[in-house]
Amino acid sequence: MSTTFKPLADRVLVEPIAAEQKTASGIYIPDTAKEKPLQGKIISAGKGKVDEPMTVKIGDNVLFGQYSGTEIKLDGKTFLIMREADIYGIL
Repeated sequence: MSTTFKPLADRVLVEPIAAEQKTASGIYIPDTAKEKPLQGKIISAGKGKVDEPMTVKIGDNVLFGQYSGTEIKLDGKTFLIMREADIYGIL
């Protein structure tokens, strides 16, 4: 995925990984019952702060909070922009 968007400072651009469409037993989950994605892939990252370099890099799969970040649309796709501190860890 190539995008010209470049986050500033300690912000990252994350492409959310879609939640499961059905349960392990084969039951399909309706759209109204689906939860927001909690995982995503880093598409672009800022350079970090002077005293705090970035620990995530482009291509990392990360885990973040349910209400983390702000949704934005770029090139017809939905992404999340968030601070690195909103990321719980790298998968």
